[in-house]
Amino acid sequence: MAGFMDDRSVAQHVLAHISAGSTDRGADVWREPVANYQSEERLGAELRVLRRLPTPFCPSAALPETGSFVAREAAGTPILVVRGRDGRVRAFRNACRHRGTPLASGSGCAKALVCPYHGWTYQLDGRLQHVPHEDGFPGLDKEQRGLVPVAAEEHLGLVFVTQEQGAPVATPWEGLRDLIAPEQQLMAAKESVLEVNWKVFLEGFIEGYHIRPAHTETFYPYGFDNLNLVEFSGPNSRVTYPFRRIEKLRELPPQEHRVDGLLTYVYQLFPNAMLTVLSRHTNLVVLEPLAVDRTRAFNYSLTNRDGGADAAQLAKRDADFVGQTGAAEDLALALSIQRSLGSGANEFFTFGHFEAAIVHFHRTLAAAFEAGAPEAG
Repeated sequence: MAGFMDDRSVAQHVLAHISAGSTDRGADVWREPVANYQSEERLGAELRVLRRLPTPFCPSAALPETGSFVAREAAGTPILVVRGRDGRVRAFRNACRHRGTPLASGSGCAKALVCPYHGWTYQLDGRLQHVPHEDGFPGLDKEQRGLVPVAAEEHLGLVFVTQEQGAPVATPWEGLRDLIAPEQQLMAAKESVLEVNWKVFLEGFIEGYHIRPAHTETFYPYGFDNLNLVEFSGPNSRVTYPFRRIEKLRELPPQEHRVDGLLTYVYQLFPNAMLTVLSRHTNLVVLEPLAVDRTRAFNYSLTNRDGGADAAQLAKRDADFVGQTGAAEDLALALSIQRSLGSGANEFFTFGHFEAAIVHFHRTLAAAFEAGAPEAG
């Protein structure tokens, strides 16, 4: 599985595009039926894909110490992820084995996982430790009534969860590198419910064709009109959004080219997450479909690597600017698209040569449907 270019190669490709007045172009055009954004049946198939594949759940930085946990729904399933006493991250279905009550919500830190209903208590590795008045449950085998696990793995500063075990699938982190470093601090974690289809919202992250008309006074003055690099690594993609100030690298030899603060990387981590590396901070956004027209977005903001002593202050300032300007504009546009889906104006959406990462996403999603389809028999 091929990886992405290193920073020096990225800088050279960007500078060549600036000189030529060009940009990366995809080979294909993709026509996605509008009905695929409105169909309950299609949404059900998408949720099955999200449960079957390894999907990003949270950054490792959200679980900094023994007992740290994050509990939320993923693809409609309550999931609890916790760091054990051995340092390992484990994931469980977030339901007590007595009556199904969730053991935790949100995030926090605990010495044990205690059901708030009847006090059944589980160790951090999921084993049932204590049942109040255990004599009321004759024949109870605590060894067999631990929390139900789901697969969890840590790679490149992220926690991936796979809810359903079936035929082996390619691990999506192969070929990736330099995502989130151990020194990056988690600054904030928030969730919001957006009145938009998850794919409509996702698509706005991974193409730069819209930068000039959509961000005339926010992002465009610092960037370029339709100048991007688009790369693929297995099911994932990366779009590079260069800033005008990257041209100062022309004064330096290639071996001294550093791109920190000179561009934004947007990784689309298939199927439902984006990792954006901006000038002073990094965002992980995980999208959880709630309905054909509603999405819960989990947003984790972190400092950048090698940020220095004032990394947190600079990151907050950067995050505030992005959130209040370009990100707000992107959300407004996504909401407007959602409102127009039922207009009947479009039978399909056309994604052209400048939207290659979106083409890659839809092609990969279509292949995932086929891979998970039951065999005819």
